[in-house]
Amino acid sequence: MTVTDQLARHRRDLGAWGEDMALRYLQERGLVLLARNWRCREGELDLVFTDRTGVVFCEVKTRTSTEFGLPSETVTEEKAGRVRRAAQRWLREFRIGWCPVRYDVVTILAEPGKPPQLQHIEAAF
Repeated sequence: MTVTDQLARHRRDLGAWGEDMALRYLQERGLVLLARNWRCREGELDLVFTDRTGVVFCEVKTRTSTEFGLPSETVTEEKAGRVRRAAQRWLREFRIGWCPVRYDVVTILAEPGKPPQLQHIEAAF
């Protein structure tokens, strides 16, 4: 396995770990999971929930340092647009009529030697 392959695997493992943490956190707050890692031509939805009044699309960002900025700073306008387009596709595909929709971001900073720091930003975009 090359170094590039190892780095890619580390990123996937870190991302999956962060999604697991975000999933537990949000379920403990009463949200009900509808989909995870749903993919379409427009992109991927990390986590899709209902809060029993509407649909919550949640983008999860996990980082091991702030060397290149905070995890929340990686959710750019471009990324938010891709998530919105994928969410609209998800709603059409599952024939969900009009309902309230919210876009949340959960960030996890997992610096070595420190406890992970989770931040939940409701209605982030």
